[in-house]
Amino acid sequence: MNAHFLFEPDAVGIVSAKSKDSILELLAQRFADSYGLDAGDVLDRLQEREHLGSTGFGRGVAIPHARVDGLRRPVAALLKLQDPVEFAAADGLPVDLVFGLVSPEQSGVGHLHALAAISRLVRDERVHDALSEAPDVEALYGLIANAADRDAA
Repeated sequence: MNAHFLFEPDAVGIVSAKSKDSILELLAQRFADSYGLDAGDVLDRLQEREHLGSTGFGRGVAIPHARVDGLRRPVAALLKLQDPVEFAAADGLPVDLVFGLVSPEQSGVGHLHALAAISRLVRDERVHDALSEAPDVEALYGLIANAADRDAA
């Protein structure tokens, strides 16, 4: 589907979270359930990356990302939050869309290309608005799959 990252339908969720920490926990569990990764390891890596600086992208979007062992290519997940949560984003706004990206430990440029592809998606006003208004996980997945296919073309 996407040249830069794998994105499975079950890696999408609409969830309720009360804090940045709970978002990262939900995201790590989503990666574990969707891609067979160790949730504790993913959570540790996501938290390590967050300690370097918030991955709050702006405009209500966060892109937590990390590198972990046991992957052959970058994988992505998407959580839409039922209510916005403070995430220490650059623009100070709480987030309600959280794209997670986990890449192989040794992926240098591949990780950066995958991050760039996700950031292009969320900067696109039409995609951003459609994601914000999507009623269910099927619609969310379809939007990302279609937008990623256009991006790859």
